[in-house]
Amino acid sequence: MYGLARPFLFCLDAETAHGVGLKAIEAAYRLGLNPLLASKTPILKTKAFGIEFPNPVGLAAGLDKNGEYIDALLGLGFGFVEIGTTTPKPQEGNEKPRMFRLTDKQAVINRLGFNNNGVDALVKNVEKAARKGILGINIGKNKDTPNEKAIDDYIYCLERVYTLSDYITVNISSPNTAGLRDLQTEEYFRRFIGELREVQEELAGVNGFKTPMLIKLAPDLTEAALDGMAEVLNAAQVDGVIATNTTIDRMEIKGNKYEYEVGGLSGKPLYGRSTAVLRRLRTRLNNNIPLIGVGGVLSGADAAGKVAAGATLVQFYTGLIYRGPELIDESVSAIRRRREGVA
Repeated sequence: MYGLARPFLFCLDAETAHGVGLKAIEAAYRLGLNPLLASKTPILKTKAFGIEFPNPVGLAAGLDKNGEYIDALLGLGFGFVEIGTTTPKPQEGNEKPRMFRLTDKQAVINRLGFNNNGVDALVKNVEKAARKGILGINIGKNKDTPNEKAIDDYIYCLERVYTLSDYITVNISSPNTAGLRDLQTEEYFRRFIGELREVQEELAGVNGFKTPMLIKLAPDLTEAALDGMAEVLNAAQVDGVIATNTTIDRMEIKGNKYEYEVGGLSGKPLYGRSTAVLRRLRTRLNNNIPLIGVGGVLSGADAAGKVAAGATLVQFYTGLIYRGPELIDESVSAIRRRREGVA
């Protein structure tokens, strides 16, 4: 069914298609038509962060920023769905147009800028959802919050979503909020992660359980910077790491008409860079810190490649745009074959 819908969606501008696609998935779910969108995904239980996932293939943050489509997206067969990025206050994000589809490259450039209705709206949506699956919530800071006060925004969101999510992702790596990636400088990062870990432990004590906290990193760090961050993450004993966010590098799309559009590049051109970062992190991080591999997954082979590079779980978002829900089953099957040692 997605094969029939895709030409229509691709006639729309990328951001409009984003909204129309979500509404169509929701409508199919409400009408019981999910089998027309996706086959029943086989079980491939995978444990990470103390959670047992029904399969290791998830939806990356960014598609459902406000948690309005949780049940419909889980109904596609994802092993887990990550919503957000959410911020303390609502914000419109950057000016439009801010999303560009590079069809010949199977890629997207976006500079949305954490457009969302604020964490309180997200909390209400999560509370209303049936949530028959694993849910991650991705948190960030407001655009007008200076970096010296960024930790306050993250703590506020962490406290609001702590009891509602199966895991929480700290997004300090989007290229679409000015100065956000500066939080990844080693000196600041050490203090930042230390404070968040203290709050996480306090919340665990108050609530009687620990919600895992993951850190999402950029693919554009130097090897030295990446090694320094790995040291900090090891020392802080974080629960997990997501590698990676979108890239600002344009080497893979030289000559494309959107080459000079500002924003994060996702999709096929990101695969090599994000997987290299994933592989390096796996060699630098303690073995008890699981990795989620994301970036450029457009086939089952890509998903299996992330696992080969050290990922326990895999996510995609742009792959859903180009391939549709069939990519979920294809990815789970490819990872199963890798586990079983079948080519």
